[in-house]
Amino acid sequence: MSADLSELYQQVILDHNRRPRNRGKLPTANRVAHGNNPSCGDECSVHLRLDGDRIAEITFDGSGCAISQASASLMTTQLKGKTAAEAQKLYDEFHHIVTTGEAPAEISDLAAFAGVHTFPARIKCATLGWHAALNALKGDPLPATTETHKD
Repeated sequence: MSADLSELYQQVILDHNRRPRNRGKLPTANRVAHGNNPSCGDECSVHLRLDGDRIAEITFDGSGCAISQASASLMTTQLKGKTAAEAQKLYDEFHHIVTTGEAPAEISDLAAFAGVHTFPARIKCATLGWHAALNALKGDPLPATTETHKD
């Protein structure tokens, strides 16, 4: 990865951490799921308002490291308007990026997390919000925990 692209990706992560998008509780949510990462203490709750199978609104709330908070923020911008199947596909792409460092040829904000693969313990931080969102989409009442997911 070029130094310029690496710098751009670092700026995306820092921006989402400093100025998170869609942060807070969603009063009109009809699905909520909580996730936690016991290995480092990150926590994330995802609030969805579904319109049929489509995510009409999505927010997150929680605390944790810059990677977990930036990832949750970026996730909300990517999942709004998506169906459950499209959300799962985006998660699969994101998971591939953070576990392999291989980003799609086209520049995508999700590719900003490609460097996470060099720090395996941080993969759980990056995927925490996604696991909570997928649980919310399924209506799963149990908290998502990074200890039960193979990241």
